[in-house]
Amino acid sequence: MSECVNFIDGEWVPSATGRFRDNLNPATGEVLGQVTQSDEGDLDRAVAAAVAAQQKWRLVPAPERADVLYRAGQLLKERKEELSQALTKEMGKVIAEARGEVQEGIDMAFFMAGEGRRLVGDTTPSELPNKFAMSVRAPVGIAGLITPWNFPIAIATWKAFPAIVGGNAVVWKPASETPVLANMLVGILEEAGLPKGVMNLVYGSGQVVGEAMVEHPDIDIISFTGSTEIGRSVAEKGGRHLKRVSLEMGGKNGIIVMDDADLKLAVDGIIWSGYGTSGQRCTAASRVIVHRAVKEQLEEMLLERIRNLTLGNGLDESVDVGPVINPSALNKIHGYVKIGKEEGARLLCGGEVADTGELAKGHFYQPTLFTDVEPFMRIAQEEIFGPVISIIPVDSLDEAITVNNSVAYGLSSSIFTQDVNRVFTAMRDLDTGIVYVNAGTTGAEIHLPFGGTKGTGNGHRDSGIAALDVFTEWKSVYVDYSGTLQRAQIDNN
Repeated sequence: MSECVNFIDGEWVPSATGRFRDNLNPATGEVLGQVTQSDEGDLDRAVAAAVAAQQKWRLVPAPERADVLYRAGQLLKERKEELSQALTKEMGKVIAEARGEVQEGIDMAFFMAGEGRRLVGDTTPSELPNKFAMSVRAPVGIAGLITPWNFPIAIATWKAFPAIVGGNAVVWKPASETPVLANMLVGILEEAGLPKGVMNLVYGSGQVVGEAMVEHPDIDIISFTGSTEIGRSVAEKGGRHLKRVSLEMGGKNGIIVMDDADLKLAVDGIIWSGYGTSGQRCTAASRVIVHRAVKEQLEEMLLERIRNLTLGNGLDESVDVGPVINPSALNKIHGYVKIGKEEGARLLCGGEVADTGELAKGHFYQPTLFTDVEPFMRIAQEEIFGPVISIIPVDSLDEAITVNNSVAYGLSSSIFTQDVNRVFTAMRDLDTGIVYVNAGTTGAEIHLPFGGTKGTGNGHRDSGIAALDVFTEWKSVYVDYSGTLQRAQIDNN
């Protein structure tokens, strides 16, 4: 049993409300501990601490700020298995996936630490003599981070580490479903030598703490990952305050399988992308857009693989699919399965809550496969966030691309083909922020930008060097050493 409390100005403190909620293992129903539930007063104290700390932190040389991330990366590496075990207990994903997620945090620590010696700007020639022109990065100020439960380490590091190395102070509201991971990550940053007040952790609901963060006048940027519905609200409210807002939201990702595809490889990609993390990824493949010529063969191969998937506690190395996060998620998933049937899609397998034996203690849903799905059906348009895949038949690459692009989201897409011309056409025409060729829709690497188009985001990106643009301001600097007043665009003509 663990009690997770806030971390404000270098101190571990429970909320002044005195309220806690249980932290549950979604595979077993076991109570892992309790997490404090904060109010606006807790947030105000965290923001005040961040404001005071940032005034000093911004003056620390960036390579020295980066040293903290190097040390944090080493600690993450040393504690990888401990973190992975805790992640599986809290969130439910199978242990191999948990280890992969912690590795993302390790990679991000070292990558962003390296950027501390660069934080690249530009130098350019001036149009006037004896004048120097350059651009540099400056910190935004106070970064408010709102992160989800499905990637409690990876997404937190995508946001916190570029913010920290860029000279900002952080106020972080993690999901209450995964508080231990937040505690462990912040503890590692503390141990790595991050000065007090630079990282502040405040647990609580989105309706209370999240709303207060968006409205708080001293938080300069909100970086949010979650649903498109809530993201729209964050953007609207943040916009009223002229607050910078970075959004990473939903997805309805498609895998295109052409008639010349390596079907065995395609099946591997579909199973991993659709049922990995029990479909609880924003990059999960919920649509398979397949050429009619290979549709039946692909279905047979998928069914054989799905029937051999093992559901259970993710700590068991032999388990393929873990639980979904809570009963509400189960109800939502099952509701969409009913909608799919009512719309006329044909259910090939799954479609039920898995509640026999040990599975009855947790929140498990059978890996589900629909076929003969029309592109306009709700199960082909709306994010389900569960282990449900819809097969949509098409007759050509052009039709496949049109179907892929017909949804409100634009995060990730994939094509399986051995035709280089089709590959480059898809790379050009698929309207998503991430495109995979002969791989599934998941597997982003931390040194490239992560994010999407349309209802998936608002133009910013997590991860990669692009993340620094979220957490830094561009400052243009002109140094005139001519000794006279030179007027650009006037005196040079």
